[in-house]
Order: sequence, then C-alpha cells, then structure tokens
Amino acid sequence: MPAERMRCAQHDVVIAAPAGVVYGLVADAAHWPRYFPSVVHVEQLEFDGRQARHRLWDIAEGRVRSWTTRLVFSSDLRRVDFWQEQSEQPLTSMHGSWTVEAIDDRRTRLTLSRTFTVARDDPESAAWAEHTLDTTTRLDLAGVRRHAQHWSDLDELVLSFEDSVRVDGPSELAYDMLYRIRDWPRLLPQVAHIDVREDPPGVQLVRAQTQEADHLPARTTEAVRICFPHAGRIVFKRTLPPGPLAAHTGEWSVLPDTTGVTVTAQHRAVLDPDLCAGTDTAQVRRQVRESLGRESEAALQLAKRHAESAVRVL
Repeated sequence: MPAERMRCAQHDVVIAAPAGVVYGLVADAAHWPRYFPSVVHVEQLEFDGRQARHRLWDIAEGRVRSWTTRLVFSSDLRRVDFWQEQSEQPLTSMHGSWTVEAIDDRRTRLTLSRTFTVARDDPESAAWAEHTLDTTTRLDLAGVRRHAQHWSDLDELVLSFEDSVRVDGPSELAYDMLYRIRDWPRLLPQVAHIDVREDPPGVQLVRAQTQEADHLPARTTEAVRICFPHAGRIVFKRTLPPGPLAAHTGEWSVLPDTTGVTVTAQHRAVLDPDLCAGTDTAQVRRQVRESLGRESEAALQLAKRHAESAVRVL
C-alpha cells in the first residue's frame, strides 16, 4: 500500500443571509449543480431523512471526476458532515463538514473543513490535487454566497421547465442522435461549431458556438454532459452559460412505452441577479424560456427524424 500524506484545510465566508437559508442550500445536495460552480451532477442513491448517499461529478481545470459520498445532516446544529467512500487518485481519502453559524439575524458564516490524504509516491499529482481543492472550494463558497444573498428573490430567479416529443421509432436511435452532439453542426443550422472531448467514455466536454438568427451575434457556451445509455439519459451542466444565466443544468431522457417513445428535454436555470438588475425579471424569464425552448425543440425534432426515418427505410 503506498505511503500517504494527510492534509487539513478550512475555508469560510460571511454571507448576508439568514443562517436557515444558507443551511438549506448546503443541505440540498440534489441542487448543488445550480449553486456550486464545480459540481456538475448529483445522483441520489440512498436517503433516510438524516443520512444520504450520493454519486457526484465535478469539474476542475477541465477534468471531470466522480465519487460516492455519504452525508449526515444535523439540522439542529446546521451542520453537514461528509466522507468519500472511494476517492480518485491522487486523493486516497477525504472527509469533512459544512458548518453554518449565525452571526446575527442577517449574517451567516459558512465554513468548509476538509481532511484528506494524498499518495506520497506522486508528489506532482498531489500538489495539483491540493491546489485544485483550494480553488474549487473558494469558487463553491462564493457560489453559495452569491445565491444565498439573493434569497428573497430566488423564486423569481429560478425557473424549471421541460419540452417533449413523441417518437414512432426505436428509442436507441433517438438516444443515439442526442448523444452524437458532435454531428449537430451539419444537421442543425443554428449550431455553427462544436468541439467535443470525451474522457472518460460517457463524459463529454463540449464547447459550442450557436446563432439563433442571422442578425444576432454567435455565442459560445461550454458544457459537461454525462451519458447513461442504458437508462436513456444524458444530464448536462453548462459551465459557461449564456447571459443572462448564472447557472443552467438539465437532462435529456428517452422513455419507451407500449405505443412509442417520449423524448424529453428538462431545463433548470438560475438567472444572474447582477445582469437582471434594473430589468423586468418576468420578461427575462420569458425570453430565457423561449430561447432554451427553441434550442431543445430543434434537438428533439432532430432525434425524432433520425429514429422515424430508420423505421420508414425498414
């Protein structure tokens, strides 16, 4: 067994929001991708009210990692303890806690403490891991602070919706077209260019240039897509979302039934409060809904044509 080196780190941030609001964001692991910049996706595996087990994917410096984490919630102490069941090298273990402390009725201190071990036989990777943990921790604390401080407006800033299409064709072909995002530029006129890097298999890092109309400038977005072919799902997070969004996550799902297939695009977005300041938030919500809806509708129709054309050929 390789020799290990233990490290301890602690970071905190003061947030202009009530402690209950801050604890609510930290304890809601399913929504971490919205509020934690480094977190791409969270799959809940177990939950009994006080303890939970999740599989989590995050991104740091262009690298996506995944592990399973156990969480223990202490709402009376406003504390969430965690430990990784299995860590990716060069980390060999990690555990820690989120602690929420009320300074007064309107200010809260959020502290993240971590203890982790790294392999001594790979000092370069160990240094990268320590640097990456420090960087992502600061980003995630800032992300929680940014959203918590707008707690009174969160209902207006957050929007979720979905679009669906019925497909009279094989679910495998519908999923295949959604997965083959690198082919979209030659099939969808609004997608000008896409770079896709898939590492490891099933995890796609995407950089895309899109243009909704000729008179509008092209915009560049970046995203991570995690593919679950056996479940007919592709979850995504835009790590460089278009304005006026602070966060954008979602999922493509392909669900067969006895009469055909339903293909659905789900979107969960958070408006950037700074970019929305002084504007009509309701109007911005409508514009975002329409814009993201056009994007997903084009891809849904592409998957439908691909699956149904194969049926006609047969």
